[in-house]
Amino acid sequence: MHRDEPDWTPPRREKDEPQPPAQIRRILRLFRPYRGRLAVVGLLVGASSLVSVASPFLLREILDVAIPEQRTGLLSLLALGMIATAVLTSVFNVLQTLISTTVGQHVMHDLRTGVYAKLQRMPLAFFTRTRTGEVQSRIANDIGGMQATVTSTATSLVSNLTSVVATIVAMLVLDWRLTLVSLLLMPLFVWISRRVGRERKKIATRRQKQMAAMSAMVTESLSVSGILLGRTMGRADSLTRSFSEESERLADLEIRSNMAGRWRMSVIGIIMAAIPALLYWAAGLLLHLGGPAFSIGTLVAFVTLQQGLLRPTVSLLSTGVQVQTSLALFQRIFEYLDLPVDITEPARPVRLGRARGEVRFEDVSFSYDPDSATPTLGGIDLTVPAGSSLAVVGATGSGKSTLSYLVPRLYDVTGGRVTIDGVDVRELDFDSLARTVGVVSQETYLFHASVADNLRFARPGATDAEIEAAARAAQIHEHIASLPEGYDTLVGERGYRFSGGEKQRLALARTILRDPPVLILDEATSALDTRTEQAVQRAVDALAAGRTTLTIAHRLSTIRDADQIVVLDGGRIAERGTHDELIARDGRYAALLRRDAVLPDSAGSRAAGPDPAGPETAGPKTAGPAGSGPGAVETAPA
Repeated sequence: MHRDEPDWTPPRREKDEPQPPAQIRRILRLFRPYRGRLAVVGLLVGASSLVSVASPFLLREILDVAIPEQRTGLLSLLALGMIATAVLTSVFNVLQTLISTTVGQHVMHDLRTGVYAKLQRMPLAFFTRTRTGEVQSRIANDIGGMQATVTSTATSLVSNLTSVVATIVAMLVLDWRLTLVSLLLMPLFVWISRRVGRERKKIATRRQKQMAAMSAMVTESLSVSGILLGRTMGRADSLTRSFSEESERLADLEIRSNMAGRWRMSVIGIIMAAIPALLYWAAGLLLHLGGPAFSIGTLVAFVTLQQGLLRPTVSLLSTGVQVQTSLALFQRIFEYLDLPVDITEPARPVRLGRARGEVRFEDVSFSYDPDSATPTLGGIDLTVPAGSSLAVVGATGSGKSTLSYLVPRLYDVTGGRVTIDGVDVRELDFDSLARTVGVVSQETYLFHASVADNLRFARPGATDAEIEAAARAAQIHEHIASLPEGYDTLVGERGYRFSGGEKQRLALARTILRDPPVLILDEATSALDTRTEQAVQRAVDALAAGRTTLTIAHRLSTIRDADQIVVLDGGRIAERGTHDELIARDGRYAALLRRDAVLPDSAGSRAAGPDPAGPETAGPKTAGPAGSGPGAVETAPA
């Protein structure tokens, strides 16, 4: 992270926090593209509810008419009707489950893709200030935790609500007085479920934050770099204890989440299960007081309906609790979806063909913190003609890497503008800018995939011959060919099956394959020992030939032949000229060169050390197990 960058935290919402109705409306909008399928689900739910309440009426006719009057034909017909209602209800339930689950999974897919696409558009500053595990937790844990809500809860809500309404109507048809007795305690049940829901929502918010913290710890400590650091620092046991503490906190929250309101919801179940006894008692009392007599069929049918009311009512109350819990997860997802995107494509972007590659910095200023009185860069005026080379040198923290980040729009200038062939980079479409500017940084990133797949990431349609040609130009083909699996060799996590120099040459080959007219080399050899650097430098020279090249130099010996050298000091240009001109001036550049001459390999030897396998030019070697190569030490950008 740059020293001037403020820490990023998720936006806090207090007074402007969306109220549940507004949040629910936003959730419902997620289902809008699938309203046709949801309408079919609604029809199936309605049909299922109507069919299911018919069964008690058939039972009443069996008990009051068919059996007492010994009408076997009617009895058979009514019995078949009860069987048919059970079959139809099951078929309707299976169909509605299939459609609702399909819709729910599509909504989950839309959410995951939406969050991922939003994160792809976020500026580099967001990722330098946000833990990777936190980002992963939002996509995996939070969206995964909503799966039950979006796949089944909505359908369950509609289904249970329809069943409750249909059952109550049927009960009223049978007897309104017994219906009033059955519904007497319903308001109490609703009040209890709402209290339980609010309690679980609070716990769910804390639980997801704890899951994010644990995910971040796993991501950091169980990566190859984390394992190396933990073992070499003797902190493996300490990390295990820390993980155990985080896991114990999560376990406690999981228990609290599952037990929140459990006793109160159990009381609801007990009371509703006892209501049939209350109904029999009420029917007997009414008869004793001289009220109308109930037929056995009517009383059994009513109790059957009431028992049928028990399941959807309890499920409806539980669904309300689940919705309250899921609102906390939706809020965390919406936080990411609502993040402002600072770097955007213009409404009518300019598309470049094959750019010549002239780069200009016109009175450029930049600050990581807009409120900072001292900008990171200020008053930068530079012209890099097409096909020429510019080297930028200076002390750590002088703004070298920051200057290079402005060309591919990893950051946007605060003042002035950066142009390519006279076009402001902020006016270019993202595809044109990516095709025009290639970046090789000091920290090489390789995917856990084959060598060929890593190279094809730059150009997915590249042929095997083109990949091999790029690898030859990067001075890495012979080494790859010597491996047992050749270009199908798995590079390992972050490329740790290869040494630092090999990874750098793979990164160079990847950029050669993309063939950008403008090339940014951000201290691409700073972490290498001298012998490895020589091999990589030949690949760099091959890559830079004929291109506009901006080199962020750590070792001044690598930029003597640059067409133009700029010395940065405190974010401003202190000197500029060719190597000979700056030596003759005997200023800052000459002082840096003298220091570099006194310590010719200090940075490289301390950063990487010699390759334990010997010089890379001595012959091919087989990729060893993960972590066998020395790798490049991660350093903060200047």
